[in-house]
Amino acid sequence: MGLCQSTRSHHLTHGPIFDAYEAVRQRLPAAGPGGACTHARDLSDIADLYDVFLLDAFGVLNIGETAITGAPERIADLQAAGKRVLVVSNAAGFPHHLLMEKYARLGFDFAPDDVITSRKALLAALTGTTDHWGVMANPALGREDLETLALDFLEDDPATYDKAAGFLLIGSGIWTEHRQGLLEASLRNNPRPVHVGNPDIAAPREAGPSQEPGHWAHQLADNTGVEPVFHGKPYRSIYDLAFAQLGNTPGTRAVMVGDSLHTDILGGQTGGTATALIVSHGLLRDAEPASAIAASGIKPDHVLVTT
Repeated sequence: MGLCQSTRSHHLTHGPIFDAYEAVRQRLPAAGPGGACTHARDLSDIADLYDVFLLDAFGVLNIGETAITGAPERIADLQAAGKRVLVVSNAAGFPHHLLMEKYARLGFDFAPDDVITSRKALLAALTGTTDHWGVMANPALGREDLETLALDFLEDDPATYDKAAGFLLIGSGIWTEHRQGLLEASLRNNPRPVHVGNPDIAAPREAGPSQEPGHWAHQLADNTGVEPVFHGKPYRSIYDLAFAQLGNTPGTRAVMVGDSLHTDILGGQTGGTATALIVSHGLLRDAEPASAIAASGIKPDHVLVTT
């Protein structure tokens, strides 16, 4: 059996996060033909094949507030070899300067413009809007990057939901089932646009996976019939921002590196790059990658043990 095949039963090798993504495949981009799933140890094994490396953050660079062992050194080696390295992340919940401080603290050296987030993709899509938005985010993080938008943070007052012209689901760190109920009730009574700044359903953290805005967005779509607009991986707009930063579309000399089949690998296929799946960290750490690849039909070009 190859890495893209497995004889084991799917339910024995896939966790609830994988199943959650599979349950919403109708809202995700279609998978491309995929790659050969060739096995490699880490990024150094494929460095000669590519000029541009697009890196997911959670599960590739870090788990929560901890850098993955060896990742800062391998990224520095790529940069020293003249490779163009960009972070392409669905970390919409944090102001950009906080992400930059975090990466520096963890030992990474990225230029601010080389960190492309779904927060940037969302804001690019809303350029020029004059609507008043209700925003899922942590008010304690402030309004940095959001200054041009008219908005209220969604908390526990139903009136805030009802007066919004639409909703932005950016960060769910302090979101609750009660607030989700208020949002869904308001949408059922008066359907309005919903934009999702982080399509992730979950993200790997030290204490276990978190529920991200994508989780709540798919739930409200199922419960209200309002179909959200997603910004970030696996959707194309975030790759357009990355390619604009590069100055052109890199084609076959670029590779998207991530730990999620349904966001990173599917996203790379949507963006037209090669793909590399990390299997020792992140979403597939406790799964059997070959079985997950076969069950999803999302086939990366490379399967890497680690970053």
